[in-house]
Amino acid sequence: MRRRDLLKAAPILATSSLAAPALAQAQKPLRFVPQANLTSLDPIWTTAVITYNHAYMVYDTLYGYDGAGDMRPQMCEGHDLSADKLTWTFTLRDGLMFHDKQKVLARDCTQSILRWGSRDSFGQNLMRYVNEIVPIDDKRFSIRLKRPCPQLVFGLGGRQCFIMPERVAKGPGTEQLTDITGSGPFRFLKDEWVSGARCAYARFDGYVPRQEPPAFFAGGKVAHFERVEWLVQPDPSVAAAALQKNEVDWVELPLIDLCPMLKKSGGIEVKVPDPAGWLMFMVLNNLNSPLDNLKVRQAIQVALDQQAFLDAAIGDQKELGIVPTALFAPTMPMATTAGMDALTKPRNVALAKQMIAESGYKNEPVVLMAPSDQPALSQMSEVARELFQSIGLKVNYQAMDWGTVVTRRASQNPIDQGGWGAFITVMSPLTAANPGSMLPLRGNGRNGWFGWPTDERLEELRAAWFDAPDLATQKAIAAQVQMRYFETVPFLVLCRMQQPTAFRSDIKDMVFASFPVFWGMRRA
Repeated sequence: MRRRDLLKAAPILATSSLAAPALAQAQKPLRFVPQANLTSLDPIWTTAVITYNHAYMVYDTLYGYDGAGDMRPQMCEGHDLSADKLTWTFTLRDGLMFHDKQKVLARDCTQSILRWGSRDSFGQNLMRYVNEIVPIDDKRFSIRLKRPCPQLVFGLGGRQCFIMPERVAKGPGTEQLTDITGSGPFRFLKDEWVSGARCAYARFDGYVPRQEPPAFFAGGKVAHFERVEWLVQPDPSVAAAALQKNEVDWVELPLIDLCPMLKKSGGIEVKVPDPAGWLMFMVLNNLNSPLDNLKVRQAIQVALDQQAFLDAAIGDQKELGIVPTALFAPTMPMATTAGMDALTKPRNVALAKQMIAESGYKNEPVVLMAPSDQPALSQMSEVARELFQSIGLKVNYQAMDWGTVVTRRASQNPIDQGGWGAFITVMSPLTAANPGSMLPLRGNGRNGWFGWPTDERLEELRAAWFDAPDLATQKAIAAQVQMRYFETVPFLVLCRMQQPTAFRSDIKDMVFASFPVFWGMRRA
């Protein structure tokens, strides 16, 4: 019996290990099962989605994406742009305070932007435009440019540019933070953090929300819960059982196979928080053999069947999948069909085998890291193993938890020194919005995101997109970027899927966004 059929036939487990301590139950915290274990607290040092989930609770941003295509002022009251478009002057709104009760000042913002810009791929490109970023007074700061930069506000609002105290943000982006003093609606209770088990957050009473309705990552971030507890549970059946028994309030990523059953359970709602869909993609290590070989990567693309990857994750719930799909989110302006025949023409395993033989492949294993505690990624990793083997590649399949993948993926070592070959992960629609925000779409080698491809032409096109003065020019360049992607295959686009979330029906006014957010919601 296949795993999916077995899950459908089996009842949800009657017991779970997620019951909260008696004191916490009496205080009725919000009890949340995150998608993975929280291993890093620094959203500038890592791009792990679980760390972004944490960061949106703890930190605020200068601007926020509203889900309808606009970046709206968040910590900022607004900004002025000089006539020559070279000087941006930003003004902070009143009442901003850090968790240590110190006022948020302009110099905190400038230092936070600098740290973010040293590490984030979008921010690194923005810094090419910058002459200086300086505070004017306590409430105002300016960004003075060498030439106009149309994408500046998108970077500040759409690429996790979180605001930290100046003393914290002075730490280099290459080193993880230990001081988690935030600017957002919740405080991280570091003393309660037990990696692999739980962590907790308390409402920050000093946070002053905007006086407007919440929308995605923008608007008024009103925290109604005094306390939020994250309860780690890698077994999705146990997490679903805990939700049914009202031991937890919210399961971020329920196993898709169990969603039909949860929909039929009393007191539970199952919703898709971001209909644009998450991009599922495979990171390829361009430093290590055999995936450093262009012809090997092209061969994999020739045989890749997006539908097979999608089916492995969603089964017969076809409404949750989007194929064929290419780089940029279909709801975003940069979406294009340029070069899509690389994925839509008939798959050709025989040709792929021939290409592998012609590539000079020497039977080196592809070390495939498969996250065992991420069901969709684990299921797709099995498909990837079959794909590689079908075209003549040797596979070293290594199952591990997602926290281990996040740690190990930073290694640029060769295979015999703990290096790796490939892993599957996800990208939010906002990250997959354009050539600037898409993390793996770089060609700057070891200075880039995981996978580290080198492609001067891709870097040139990406820089041209940042310079583009209008939407039509941006879209034309995005099409060229996608064509270049299909030529060089720095990573593999697998499919796009809408991942449901599940929560108790007494949790009202949930704000839906690409990442789970904890403001706005309340218990009925």
